[in-house]
Amino acid sequence: MEDLSEEQRDLAAMVREFADTVVVPQAYEADRTHTLSMDVVSQMGDLGLFGLPFPEEYGGQGGDYMALGIAIEALGRVDQSIAITLEAGVSLGAMPIYRFGTEDQRQELLPDLLAGRALAGFGLTEPEAGSDAGATRTTARLDGDEWVIDGSKQFITNSGTPITRFVTVTAVTGNDDGRKEISTIIVPNGTPGFTVEAPYDKVGWNASDTHPLTFDGARVPASNLLGARGTGFRNFLSILDEGRIAIAALSTGAAEGCLEAAVEYAKSRTIFGAALSTRQNAQFTLARMRARVHTARLAWHHAARLRDAGRSFAEAAAIAKLVGGEAAMDNARDATQIFGGNGFMNEFPVARHFRDSKILEIGEGTTEVQLLVIARGLGLAG
Repeated sequence: MEDLSEEQRDLAAMVREFADTVVVPQAYEADRTHTLSMDVVSQMGDLGLFGLPFPEEYGGQGGDYMALGIAIEALGRVDQSIAITLEAGVSLGAMPIYRFGTEDQRQELLPDLLAGRALAGFGLTEPEAGSDAGATRTTARLDGDEWVIDGSKQFITNSGTPITRFVTVTAVTGNDDGRKEISTIIVPNGTPGFTVEAPYDKVGWNASDTHPLTFDGARVPASNLLGARGTGFRNFLSILDEGRIAIAALSTGAAEGCLEAAVEYAKSRTIFGAALSTRQNAQFTLARMRARVHTARLAWHHAARLRDAGRSFAEAAAIAKLVGGEAAMDNARDATQIFGGNGFMNEFPVARHFRDSKILEIGEGTTEVQLLVIARGLGLAG
């Protein structure tokens, strides 16, 4: 982190201490019981983490996306479920309101979101619309001064917590010369016809709150439209670009957590009369893990700085997410191998990282989608 300012290093140290003293002690039990600690969420709010990249006028910290990534990386090192709760709470919950909302929507919704008193979900993915988000089937039609919403969403983070205030959903609101007009609409939790279904039984991120959603004639005021009608698809693509930087930061933290655990274990584990860390094969494995962390961090730092400078960053974000996701998955695999049988036990963090890290190659744009974005940057069509 030599390239960080003193203020950024202080932020990293603060969140790292919080992660070690508050998050780590509850991480295994939270994973085992599939429970998101609302106390941890509340403390993250008290630290100002949910408000990092937002202006002070809405209750934010006046920081930038670099600051958010630093915090997410520090959390991802010890508990990906907590890190993704912050990432989704900011990138997918609050950021769409800040970027595309009216001033009334910002004043009403942002203060609680940025303080961690409320969470919000981002309803994009559907059973038949994942990477092909344009295949959205959820519909919203105007009936007088209300939107009537029908359809379903899946894999929606932070959608069913005790403090979830609303979800923002994409829906087909009409047709424009035969093409779907996709808009985004704010749907408060508790709206009649809107059901947050039972949580998923997931492979990883067990302490993260994730649900499918169902809309059956759910009615909300016409003023709950977020952004201009018909701009929902374009707006949320830009949100995903930013989110990929945050996921890359989370991935870097996970890769570093695996490295730290593997180095410590290799030094303490005796095999054939000597520490495992003295064996060249283990040394080479750990060296490759270190190189992955370094490369992943450089990639997301570069993308974040481009974004914060107002420059084009979509391709850099795709590269960062690609490199970061693969670093996390590869380091989790190698750390598990270093740990041997203990690496297969969920009480050890590397086992949880092994389960958690796969989704980093899928969520907020699969590896294949990132490769497609990068290929387009090379001028390759198809």
